[in-house]
Amino acid sequence: MAAVTATSVDAPIRIIVLGATGSVGKSLADLIERNPDQFDVVALVANQNAAALASMARSLGAKSAVLADAGRLNELRDLLQGTGIEASAGEAAVLETVEREAELVVGAIVGAAGLKPTMAAIKPGRRIALANKECLVCAGDLFMAKIRETGAELLPVDSEHNAIFQVFENDQVDQIEKVILTASGGPFRTFSKLEMATVTPEQALKHPNWDMGARITIDSATMMNKGFEVIEAFHLFPVRHDQLDVLVHPQSAVHGLVQYKDGSLLAQLGSPDMRTPISHCLAFPRRMEVPVKRLNLAELGTLTFEAPDLDRFPALRLALESLKSAGAAPVALNAADEIAVESFLSGKIGFQAIPAAIETILEALDGEGRLGASTSIADVLALDLETRQKTAEWVNTG
Repeated sequence: MAAVTATSVDAPIRIIVLGATGSVGKSLADLIERNPDQFDVVALVANQNAAALASMARSLGAKSAVLADAGRLNELRDLLQGTGIEASAGEAAVLETVEREAELVVGAIVGAAGLKPTMAAIKPGRRIALANKECLVCAGDLFMAKIRETGAELLPVDSEHNAIFQVFENDQVDQIEKVILTASGGPFRTFSKLEMATVTPEQALKHPNWDMGARITIDSATMMNKGFEVIEAFHLFPVRHDQLDVLVHPQSAVHGLVQYKDGSLLAQLGSPDMRTPISHCLAFPRRMEVPVKRLNLAELGTLTFEAPDLDRFPALRLALESLKSAGAAPVALNAADEIAVESFLSGKIGFQAIPAAIETILEALDGEGRLGASTSIADVLALDLETRQKTAEWVNTG
């Protein structure tokens, strides 16, 4: 990961937010509102929620508001009438927005839709605060190659990766034995396979510790999200895939650990609130005051850890196998998962059918020789689309 230099405290940081109305964007907006003199909001980008985007643009004093959905441009313009905030929409408008002058771009667009704009945002001297998993899961080699080529600065927003970043000694890489990501285990950590066969979307959407979007909450319940995070960590940090490990830690107090060869185990702890890792990216290498609940270890009393059960949670196994394959399997893994999760939430398939669908599609694509390494974003998007279509067909044909 590229070294990050200190940012001047004299001038406000010009910031562009991709995925402004999602859960990360909302937490980010809270921090900016609390520190208005430190940031100059150049642009906010969202998918199609014109009302939420307009409201946020007003409250943050954004210069521009952009929707990916071109059909909602008139609605956005009406909502921003008289504010002086520029309104635009469509893919071209999104890509034009990331070309604007800014020191910091937050990449928080959910899904493969975030690939093109986040890649386009990588420029010399610019800092990228990354929250879009697809950039690394689906295009990790391409994304990191561009980071190195441009000398852009990359900071991980995800709580686990940000935790590891805080305790990963880049000048001691040869001294590191293992990088460990923690997982809460989700709402079904203690469920048997038989019990999981009948869980409902309502049950799966009740995460015990974190407040997140629907897909990531379901991915946490299947533990697929932790698999995605392992793939991301492989690209973010200079480690081999066999140096990455997962520990189930239901209290969600320890977010990431690094094991060194002298026996030291360094960990980052904190309350489960996304404002902490986001603030770390906003203020790095300094710290900013954040009104999160302070972690009281005496009050918490006990921290427990256990190995993940790959039999009860096969989605994690599939993700780990995809990483080892060293090809485009993670692209297909992500696309199949998104369709399978949508199908579960709409009642078309059961909870355990999510990993079953993914495994079936991965095996089919592998048999067709479709999982070789991607050489461009176009390759990634083509396989993503093909996988979505195959998964939808599997769901619809039963």
